Amino acid sequence: MFVDQAKIKIKAGDGGDGAVSFHREKYVASGGPDGGDGGRGGDVVFQVDDNFSTLIDFRYKRKYVAERGQNGSSRNCTGTTASPLIVKVPRGTIVRDAKTGRIMADMSTDEPKVIARGGQGGKGNVHFATPTRQIPKFAKPGFMGEEFDVTLELKLLADVGLVGYPNVGKSTLISVVSEAKPKIANYHFTTLTPVLGVVRTDEEKSFVMADIPGLIEGAGDGVGLGHEFLRHVERCRLIVHVVDVSGFEGRNPCEDFEVINAELAKFNAELAERPQIVVANKCDIATEGQIADFQQYIAEKGLPLLCISAVTTKGTKELVNQITEVLATLPPIKEYEPEPIPQAELDEMVGNGKKFDITNEDGVYYVEAPWIQPIMRTVDPDDYSSLQYFQRVLINSGIIAKLEEMGVQEGDTVNLEGFEFDFVY
Repeated sequence: MFVDQAKIKIKAGDGGDGAVSFHREKYVASGGPDGGDGGRGGDVVFQVDDNFSTLIDFRYKRKYVAERGQNGSSRNCTGTTASPLIVKVPRGTIVRDAKTGRIMADMSTDEPKVIARGGQGGKGNVHFATPTRQIPKFAKPGFMGEEFDVTLELKLLADVGLVGYPNVGKSTLISVVSEAKPKIANYHFTTLTPVLGVVRTDEEKSFVMADIPGLIEGAGDGVGLGHEFLRHVERCRLIVHVVDVSGFEGRNPCEDFEVINAELAKFNAELAERPQIVVANKCDIATEGQIADFQQYIAEKGLPLLCISAVTTKGTKELVNQITEVLATLPPIKEYEPEPIPQAELDEMVGNGKKFDITNEDGVYYVEAPWIQPIMRTVDPDDYSSLQYFQRVLINSGIIAKLEEMGVQEGDTVNLEGFEFDFVY
């Protein structure tokens, strides 16, 4: 069964808790606190596996949870960081946040992508010792790991997409020019799933062709099977539009051409601008008048046209050569860039209340604000705009104003939920 959409829940591991422990050793007085930090929770990592061709496995397993970090222990021992949870997906899978539709990753390369990050481990009590608080009997719990409902959407990685009405000869064409072996029969919807074939032009050059099945009038609105597979055309660099020029089934080839293009544009306006080669198939049973009329019609559109017969292979070699020439001028297969978390969503993380508590202990300002933890996980210290947003959160929530009211000076240490930094104006 070909499955190209699925919805799953992923949960990164929570961080381990910090330990409350005190050093005890014979002949050693006043050992002091030695509770270690908790280990980091496991990330959820997506990895491309070319042994997978569909998302059917995700129909049966819908929840993926990474391991929790180990708790800290005595003698300043940090808990073990949990191993990442590897989720294998077929190449070309788009990972989206199910709630917002935001693209989180495009699994088109071999590079693993961290989709949900494990929580940081909690600080052990050794971090909270001060000259006036020499016996801290508390530690920090681990941070929660990120949790998402995500949708997986498979968009095949193909250089060329074959489109056209059912039974115009797309399957025959791909079987002739590549090693693909699709089912071929003289009835509509013989091809029920997209078929990929590698077309070799010489020993070192090749391109991938995809037979996109089921396109008919209304496909963009969900009629027939076309709406199931139109998404697989979106990555194609070049569209090869196959038309039955013989009108064998009583349809007008010019009308067929317009209908399919309209459905492509309706599904995605960018497809209307995609480079296109028109292929007049079944020329072996078409009349010279039918071929001439269609040639004139396409010439008025300003598109390249090749007349072929996929059954007899006449013109197929010329078609492959022309496709190769056009592909050499086109950019690589489209990859989708991950989208940043929208500002509104980041603001929503702050929650309804922005309650916080600040205490000054021996010149260190401890800020307790649990609502800020998910925001801190999204902040990239190396990114200026990310730090700017974080600063705005601290200002808008009133934390900065409260620190100034308490007499904080430039260079003083601020501990924000376990994260320490020097205060600057």
